[in-house]
Amino acid sequence: MAYPDDLLSSGEHVVIHRHPHWKVLIFPVFWLLVVVALGTYLAGLVADQSWASIALIALAVIGAVLVLWLTIAPLVRWRTTHFTLTSDRVMYREGVFKRTGLDIPLARVNSVRFEHSFVDRLLGCGTLVIESASDEPLEFDDIPSVEKVHTMLYREVNDNPGDDYHPGVVDGRA
Repeated sequence: MAYPDDLLSSGEHVVIHRHPHWKVLIFPVFWLLVVVALGTYLAGLVADQSWASIALIALAVIGAVLVLWLTIAPLVRWRTTHFTLTSDRVMYREGVFKRTGLDIPLARVNSVRFEHSFVDRLLGCGTLVIESASDEPLEFDDIPSVEKVHTMLYREVNDNPGDDYHPGVVDGRA
């Protein structure tokens, strides 16, 4: 999915656009399965009772609220979280009702590093740490293909045509 072009300045283009890694959806899917299994089990227990219709309605309402809270809300949060690297800046946007955004101009980036645990390495994600002119480093968790994003960000920060290697050229002279 492309990032909305109306958020970019003229001449700016998207290099990488990512949502958080799919591992953040493991627990929401787990809770969906638990709520459905438990709701089905409880519905089977009360099906033969005289008050079954009231119990089934209550189970359906409780199940719907739990699914909305434990599965749908995290899914929407995941879908509306964007980590975007453009030719001019790093953008991070998150939130549904309360939208939060962070922009770091590439000229302000001092260093870039990544961290990932053994499990993160197996899943192909990690934490990207960007040190900029701000007081403390900014950490972006659960970035898919964090090493690739790290490399692309480093290339964009250091993409100065004057420092490219040209064979046969010494000190800018041919």
